Amino acid sequence: MSKKISVIEPSILESICKVVADTSQGLTGSELNKAIIDAKMKDVNPEMTKWKRLYNSCIEVQNRTGCSNSILKLIQKSYHPSRFINAKELFEERRSELNQILSFISLRLNENGKFSKIKKSETISDAQQRATSLLTKLNERNVHSDILVFCKSELLQENYFHAVFEATKSVADKIRQRTGLTNDGNSLVVSAFTVNNPILKINDLSNETKKSEQKGFSNLLIGFFGMFRNTTAHAPKIHWEIEEKDALDIMTMASMLHRRIDNAERN
Repeated sequence: MSKKISVIEPSILESICKVVADTSQGLTGSELNKAIIDAKMKDVNPEMTKWKRLYNSCIEVQNRTGCSNSILKLIQKSYHPSRFINAKELFEERRSELNQILSFISLRLNENGKFSKIKKSETISDAQQRATSLLTKLNERNVHSDILVFCKSELLQENYFHAVFEATKSVADKIRQRTGLTNDGNSLVVSAFTVNNPILKINDLSNETKKSEQKGFSNLLIGFFGMFRNTTAHAPKIHWEIEEKDALDIMTMASMLHRRIDNAERN
């Protein structure tokens, strides 16, 4: 960050330090020591509890430099995705909590560990609404991880319209991965799941009931693409509003489709 960023007021700074240096899930003592050194800050009270130690170091550097750049650098290093390779849910949980506070200074920490500017929160409700939510609720529903790969940035922006669009694209992409086909939409589904000579079978097709299930799954995919993917691809966002509850249901359906495709047998 070459541009000087304004100082962070003490109450907000205190809340940030309590998240970053949280007793149970924040930086350890040795990690905090390294983070302070890497950010070119002074460890002014190393004997204090972690969050107070960090807070005092932050106050010192802001008083000395007249900006919050060193503090933001420390946050970026502490929340770099590489530190959470085996703790993805913890990363999202801690980042969501931190983003609620950062929204009061018009910042959001993105999935890639970099900041972006957002509209400043004026109330606690504003902050919670921006930071929480669809992603947390989808994790509670145990939604297929491949969906989240396609739409995480949209989820973090609470952009339900594009999150749904990306989720539907992820289902088509999964079919192509499993089959080697390159087409799309109805022709992709028919080529992959035709009962007569399917590339993927969701059962052994040994009787009419099982063949009907294969046909039904194929029709479900076609209907899913027709209703959600095609609509979001062609309709302007302002003309096709998606509420959170609808986004949750659509993406839960996409999750079921993913799992059935994962478990389908290659013919």
